Amino acid sequence: MTRPAHDPAATPRCPVTGATPPEPIPLLGAAYKRDPYELYRTMREAGPVHRVRFPSGIAAWLVTGYEAAQQTLGDPRLGKNHALGNDYWRSLASIMPEPQHSQLQVHLLHQDPPRHTAMRRLVLDAFAPRRVDELRPRFQELADALVDALPSAGGADLVAGFAAHYPFQVLAEVIGLPTESAARFDRDWGKVVQPVGPQDPGRPAYEGRLRGLQTYIADVVADKREHRSDDLLGRLVAAQEQGELTKEELDSMIFQLLVAGQEPVTNQITTMLVTLLRHPDQLVRLREEPALLPRAIEELLRYDSAFELTTWRFFAADSDLHGTRVPAGDSVIVSLCAANRDPERFPDADTLDLARTPNSHLAFGHGIHFCPGAALARAELQIALGTLLTRLPGLRPAGDLDDLAWIPAVLARGVNRLPVAYDQRLLAGPTP
Repeated sequence: MTRPAHDPAATPRCPVTGATPPEPIPLLGAAYKRDPYELYRTMREAGPVHRVRFPSGIAAWLVTGYEAAQQTLGDPRLGKNHALGNDYWRSLASIMPEPQHSQLQVHLLHQDPPRHTAMRRLVLDAFAPRRVDELRPRFQELADALVDALPSAGGADLVAGFAAHYPFQVLAEVIGLPTESAARFDRDWGKVVQPVGPQDPGRPAYEGRLRGLQTYIADVVADKREHRSDDLLGRLVAAQEQGELTKEELDSMIFQLLVAGQEPVTNQITTMLVTLLRHPDQLVRLREEPALLPRAIEELLRYDSAFELTTWRFFAADSDLHGTRVPAGDSVIVSLCAANRDPERFPDADTLDLARTPNSHLAFGHGIHFCPGAALARAELQIALGTLLTRLPGLRPAGDLDDLAWIPAVLARGVNRLPVAYDQRLLAGPTP
């Protein structure tokens, strides 16, 4: 049962004095998406918790500082299950309509223990670091094949030519998505992570993507039932048949794999490339010092994370959050990007230091919802950047980076086009 409607925009910060709170800070617009860090700095310096408003109109509570973010991510009082949200949140922020919300939104990100624990256990082996290491040569082949298809000289759009395809090809290998099914996947379906509100003129197109993706998932499940396999998708289908998962949980987990396992990595490749193109001296350094790549990836994740904000969390009862009263059922969100630029944790936090160590960034989250695919994402990013920097000498922007259009997704950062120039496309070296 959901909680009564309640708008945080109307909640006094201090119920004792009855003081009127300031208007929620809007987190929207092209300028904000292009560079949110000045706003995050202002909020972080003012305190750890802020009332904000998203494009859908929903008001929420945003946590900004590193220490507060880490504590919030590990706070057992905060749940992820959407049933904890109040009616106000559900009317605006629970964007996915029925029946899809009930059928596709009961995946790991929206579960709490003990259900979360049982479901997470089903996917961990597929993303274990040892298995990822075993697959690295195959990932390198996929990256090289995409670079081989780029123009031999001049330039290309590295989203259309590389970043939009590489993570999905890797994901298909890891989870056991059949070649025929992989070929049918429409990347436009991935835009369901860029939801629009019920009154938005783009709503019909959004709902069409949902229906298309839901049909695709049903086809994948049917194929796996007909052709048994000992891969992640095959094991999830078997788990549902054995009563370990409901049909909705199975469909939701496949939904999460297909979308969360691909689009964030695509976006992270683009944010890393934009960062390096803005710092050409660091780009050259990384090309000349390939041993620096693993640490550089961690710094690039910290400096500009594609997962800008976490998904919703809720208190079951009115609670104190770092000195701010948050009513039950209101949504609490953590800004990973703001936490990762906190100078209290990272010296010279706004400076890109590819050799930074230690680097305990929160790009993959923290606590029980720490990204289970972190090892895979790290391998993909290392191979993607290493391949592009090595094989495309003279890599540079083709145009003004300030003119790039950042995707309008509420929780994510990235660009849909990244035109670059380069001197030539070198041949691939031997696969290690």
